Amino acid sequence: MELSRRTVIAGAAAAGVTAAVSGTAHATGGQKPVKSLFGKLADGTKIYSWSLENGGTRLKVLSYGGIVQSLEIPDRRGRYTNVSLGFDNIEDYVSSSPYFGALIGRYGNRIGKGKFTLDGKAYQLSVNDGENSLHGGSKGFDKVVWDIEPFTKGSDVGLYLYYTSVDGEMGYPGTLKTKVTYTLTRSGDWRIDYEATTDKATVVNLTSHVYWNLAGESSGTIYDHELSIAASRYTPVDSGLIPTGELAKVAGTPFDFRRTKTVGEDIRVAHQQLLYGKGIDHNWALDKGSTSKPEHVATLRDPSSGRTLKIATTEPGLQFYSGNFLDGTLVGTGGSIYRQGDALCLETQHFPDSPNQPSFPSTTLRPGQTYRTTTVHTFSA
Repeated sequence: MELSRRTVIAGAAAAGVTAAVSGTAHATGGQKPVKSLFGKLADGTKIYSWSLENGGTRLKVLSYGGIVQSLEIPDRRGRYTNVSLGFDNIEDYVSSSPYFGALIGRYGNRIGKGKFTLDGKAYQLSVNDGENSLHGGSKGFDKVVWDIEPFTKGSDVGLYLYYTSVDGEMGYPGTLKTKVTYTLTRSGDWRIDYEATTDKATVVNLTSHVYWNLAGESSGTIYDHELSIAASRYTPVDSGLIPTGELAKVAGTPFDFRRTKTVGEDIRVAHQQLLYGKGIDHNWALDKGSTSKPEHVATLRDPSSGRTLKIATTEPGLQFYSGNFLDGTLVGTGGSIYRQGDALCLETQHFPDSPNQPSFPSTTLRPGQTYRTTTVHTFSA
């Protein structure tokens, strides 16, 4: 069946209401996700793959790292391809992955020197990015095995993913109980709901690290993709990619995506921030701020296929990473080598280094509170 166009009201989906659909979208009822063995870790732990399909979107998720191993959507002629970078074996995910498709925690992005102070007590985290802590440390949530429970709910299908991070893991205080829900709606939206509770004051910043190439994961660079981001400011960084604390205006810089432009339009401009990141690897302070319901913040489109991704989130920030450190040493699921610029990431989040930046939105979670954020990915062609 050819899928020519899908238009989804993200707000309705975010509220748990069946979204309005126009065009010739697949509007099938949810079917139970299928589980299969993907591989084994060195200690013999079995890693499973869960396959989900609904509303014209096909998703495969691993119990290792909560990884999105593939995500297939159709182009304007109904032809499917995998639009996320990844591997076809567990060994490469364990030894080589730059967070392909992974769930990120306890703290997405960087914390300067792996240190922060909370309620007068200093904490030293696992340092794994020069002198800084990145994406939760040397064994973040991307490198643990999640307990997964499939579900069908009306016309939606999905997975509940559970992980408990013990007090002191990677240096973080408090036992953090985490639940992440992946939902495919009848309209083909991929929705992520994050929840966490703690028994001791801590910091939390969960996100997803899918590498997107809407032309297909082995198709070459994303520099011709068209991108817009609803943000008038971003957080400049120092040479270690730690925010300086400034909220700088994007106007007049390569970081201005308020109007749609190609990813590659300004990526080689001689700007100090691009030199620091070897391209774009920065957080946008979204104009909407934190919200109780997901609001649209970014649109990515591949003009060759017509595939379009719209992102709505409750989060105040969006990290745009242009695949700068893909260096030609990794072979992906399609059998091709991944090189610089072959994909990009759009990570909804709180800001990097927030525990050390009093002016940034707080990432502190205390006993009795529940951390909740939501991001919705809407696909069309």
